[in-house]
Formats: sequence, structure tokens, C-alpha cells
Amino acid sequence: MAIPGHCRYIAGMTSPYAFTHALCRTPAPSAVHGIRADGGPDPDFTGLAAEHAAYVAALRDLGLTVEVLSPLDDFPDALFTEDVALTFPEGAILLRPGAPTRAGEVAHIRQPLAALHPRLLEMSGPGYADGGDVLRLADRVIIGLSSRTDHIGAEELAVLLSELGIRAEIAETPPGVLHFKTGCGLIDERTILAVPALAACPEFAGLEVVTTPADEEGAANLLRIRDTVLVGDRWSATHALLAARGVAVRPLPTTEIAHIDAGLSCMSLRW
Repeated sequence: MAIPGHCRYIAGMTSPYAFTHALCRTPAPSAVHGIRADGGPDPDFTGLAAEHAAYVAALRDLGLTVEVLSPLDDFPDALFTEDVALTFPEGAILLRPGAPTRAGEVAHIRQPLAALHPRLLEMSGPGYADGGDVLRLADRVIIGLSSRTDHIGAEELAVLLSELGIRAEIAETPPGVLHFKTGCGLIDERTILAVPALAACPEFAGLEVVTTPADEEGAANLLRIRDTVLVGDRWSATHALLAARGVAVRPLPTTEIAHIDAGLSCMSLRW
């Protein structure tokens, strides 16, 4: 659903993955107690920290300038910096996370973002929005409604995006999909990898949608960085699918991160 009157296209928003900078946060030991929808075992902290370190190293190896913030033991999910803000070359937006235990993280990322961005906007509520529900395309962003992003929050976020000159649309996230980007990610500017439940999303009209291979729905939360797609190392059929399309693939370990309902996009803010 488009938001009339809120949006204008800007010529500078042409590549949704030509990033030059990223902002990450080192996981705290408390991260093993991070939010998860369906219970399950805690991740191993040593393994989790190693996965995060490999992720940061990959971003740097692909040419990004990466700042890594200190851990926040009071906030187990704080390593997932993407959920509490959005970042663009035109400015940043502080969000209102849908999980009450994450609300306090915003105060800890305000100053780092203000130091790195010419404009800093902020949601005021009462609605909520998580960055994991925001998919950046070449000419717009899609805000997915979920248990973490409500309609009031999505509408406020669309207004703030318009202040940065960015067009927004609101979409429905299927039941059982935690965040919109849990179920989809960009292969390239015109192609989306999506789980079957999200493949028919009306807001994908005009784009090619490729569905995840059988039993590899977890691969949908891939992350395109410049000319390379980062994808979980377990998803061999997805690796083959991407390689057959001529896409450079960089597998990364995500086994421990997956225990706390996370993937590759949520561990950094990128612009």
C-alpha cells in the first residue's frame, strides 16, 4: 500500500546496496538470552561472538568502513543494530522497537548516529517500527507490518522517510514470519529472494521474485553488499541458485545467531 502525499523519488537513491559505511555492535554475554519467538536452546556465546566477528570482517573485506560499538549487557539484542534505526546517505531515523525490552537501546545509538549523519530524525510514537521490517529497493522502501511494526508506526515512519526524500510503501508480513526481511532479501536491484509465503507480495510488482529452495527458507535473510551477496553457510541449494545467476556469493556462519531469531541483515546499519 503506497502512502499518498508522503513521497518523492530522489535521483540519488539508485542502488540499495552500494554501501560505504556500516555501524555494528559487539555482542554482550547476555546476548545468549536474546528474544526468540519459539523458545529453543540458547546459542553458544563463543560461537555467537565468532559469527559476529566473521560478519564484521566480511563487511570490511568488501570495502566498507565499519565502526563497532561497545557491547550493552543490559540489552541482550543490542547487537542487532538494524532494528533500532535506519540509515541512508541523506540521514538517519531512530525507530521505536516493537519489543518493549529493546526500547532502551535507542538512547545508546543516538549519539553515534548523530556523529555520522547530517540529519537525525526520530519516531515519536505511539506506533512501533523495527528496521528488520524495512526492505530497501532502488526507488523506494517497503515497510512490512508484523508483530514488531504496527500500522501507526509504519505510517509515521513513511512520513519521516519522505523528509529524507524516500518513497515508502506498506506491506503485510505473512503469519509466522517474524520480520518482513526474515522472509525476503535483494539478489540485485530488480530481483528478490523470498520465502513462498511472501512471494506473492503485491508490493513486489514489477520485480522478479525467486523463491527459496525447499527447506532453505532461512536463506531469505541474505544481504547484498556491493557486488557480493552474504548468505548463511548452511544453504547450499541457495548458493547454487545464486551462482547460476552469476552472483558472487560469500557464505557466512549463522548457526548460533539463528538461535535468537536473527540473520545477516540485522547485525549492521549500512549506508
